[in-house]
Amino acid sequence: MSVFNNILLGASSQSTTTPVYKIDQSIRFNDSSEHYMYSPTPSSSKSFTTTATISMWIKLGDIGQHYFAGAFYGSNARYELFQIDSNNRLKGQGRSGGASTSTGSGVTKFITTQVFRDPSAWYHLMFVYDTTHPVSEERFRLYVNGARVTEFHTNPSYGASELVYWFGKSSYTTLGAYRDTTGYADYFYWDGYMAEMHGVDGTALYPDSFGEYNSSGIWVPKEYSGGHGTDGYYIKGADANALGTNSADNGNNFTLNGISAHDKMADSPTNNFPTLNPLNKYGSNVTTSDGNLTSTVSSSNNERGAKATQAITTGKWYFEVYFSASNADNNGGVAVSGSSDYNAVPGETSDPTGFRYGSAGNFKQNNVASSVITTIAAKDIVMVAIDMDNDKAWFGINGTFVSSGDPASGSNPTTTTIPDLGLPASYHYNSTATEIFNFGQDSTFSGQNVNANDYSNYVGASDGNGVGSFFYTPPSGYLAICTKNLGS
Repeated sequence: MSVFNNILLGASSQSTTTPVYKIDQSIRFNDSSEHYMYSPTPSSSKSFTTTATISMWIKLGDIGQHYFAGAFYGSNARYELFQIDSNNRLKGQGRSGGASTSTGSGVTKFITTQVFRDPSAWYHLMFVYDTTHPVSEERFRLYVNGARVTEFHTNPSYGASELVYWFGKSSYTTLGAYRDTTGYADYFYWDGYMAEMHGVDGTALYPDSFGEYNSSGIWVPKEYSGGHGTDGYYIKGADANALGTNSADNGNNFTLNGISAHDKMADSPTNNFPTLNPLNKYGSNVTTSDGNLTSTVSSSNNERGAKATQAITTGKWYFEVYFSASNADNNGGVAVSGSSDYNAVPGETSDPTGFRYGSAGNFKQNNVASSVITTIAAKDIVMVAIDMDNDKAWFGINGTFVSSGDPASGSNPTTTTIPDLGLPASYHYNSTATEIFNFGQDSTFSGQNVNANDYSNYVGASDGNGVGSFFYTPPSGYLAICTKNLGS
């Protein structure tokens, strides 16, 4: 089975060689909801450190400037922070000064020449401090997917035994924002996913503590077996009801801001699910959010949408879409595009083999619309089953496939013309609609299903391989679109 090429960039997923260590979840951060978490503050008598390691896996949501980790002492006078900057580069900023009570001077510590713009890939980032090292170039090391970064727009520069503001003197750590306890700089929140967040207090490590290259030459996670020091942390997000749990020996749990149980996601560095692609949108005024699973538009009277980050070419696949109240009978819909071209509109002559099912109940393909089948009402969940091998697709609403369709038996499909390459997509027309996708990573639709119509049939089912979580049980033989099922 194939996967759209951009999914292979970075350390995006498990490869054909299964990694020894599996990561089953991640935490979703949504910038518009000001998601972040922060640690307890260390003792005010504890000195700052000269050695530390920060390791995490990230997956981008919105493309743009976002802060994703920082350490803050008292106020803006003393800090370290990491961000993806407005030019999509990895950037570190901080204060230099030396003495543990010095405010120092604000400096940019480093800016990479490498850019980070792939919303389909998981990246492993590792920041290592050892300012006691006699060689100045070794006092800070940055690794991306196991490889050391050596090319910078602004070169890292740390003085001998210079103190950094991690893990000491009431300097707490934040993940998902650049923010101090007084609310300073409460903007540029992280938008995307994080997994396996480690902070090691007092030790400078190398990448092989957290990852390894598999037989296909892809960097994959490895279980960390060391300690985290006095005030370090290990946030893995295994418990949806306690996503700030610190699994380090010190047990200093993080406090959550805006992060809810539904932000525990099945999407992970060892099983990568598709999202909508903010870089592959047709039409204007399309916005993706909630980890690129929600698609909205700000104006009507134009066809627009966003295509997914993973494509299917063979096999049988299933996904779901929740429609908000503003979608009711307003020609929003769900689509499958046959073209990776961002200008191609599914179902139109620009994308003739692509197709879409609209909220007014029409199916459209090759610029030809069907008569009304079944309309989509507010708070409905649309089910989509696609059989790429036998050129068939079905749409269903709230647990029942339309026109007596039965994907498991192959009977009564909505269409028998399937593109060679299928990209799930949102579709908006004549509507300021909101659509929330679930490819198997979030059966709560960002927590929306509690407000839906009659969801007494909710089962939270996985597919036949035991993968994913869906609101309705996938038809027999139909799988979640993800790298574990795609075999890549």
